[in-house]
Amino acid sequence: MKYTCELVINLPRERMVALFDDPENMVKWMDGLQRFEHVSGVEGQPGAQSRLVFERDNGTTFDMIETLTRYNLPDEINGTYETEGVRNVIENWFVEDGPNATRWIAHNVFEFGGFMGIASWFMRPLFKRQSLKIMRSFKVFAESTALASEDASDGDE
Repeated sequence: MKYTCELVINLPRERMVALFDDPENMVKWMDGLQRFEHVSGVEGQPGAQSRLVFERDNGTTFDMIETLTRYNLPDEINGTYETEGVRNVIENWFVEDGPNATRWIAHNVFEFGGFMGIASWFMRPLFKRQSLKIMRSFKVFAESTALASEDASDGDE
């Protein structure tokens, strides 16, 4: 399954990418993410691996392994995300969309195995919706963080 999602974030590209690239921010905008742990390789370099630990609504957890495949910021960052029965290859591009806006383009390719291969036929519409939900959550986080920074600096004057 393949699809592309796009979203404009109302921040200059450098600021938006800095927020996106900081692993400590991930738990602030990625629903269910409990921990992001570097596992192997050189951080920020292709081949680096990290473990993402998510909590489901029912309280159980699952791990996902991220492998960085391309790191060319501020233009793009790509990786694979693997968990039981699912492999997701994501190519993220960040394009200036004016002086204070960034267009985030995310191309997703999902591969399924085992039970997920069968279930994916019925759940296809949910995957794109979930990707857009995650992107929108980052947009809210990034834009509100920028507003909070501006408010804090206004108080310094």
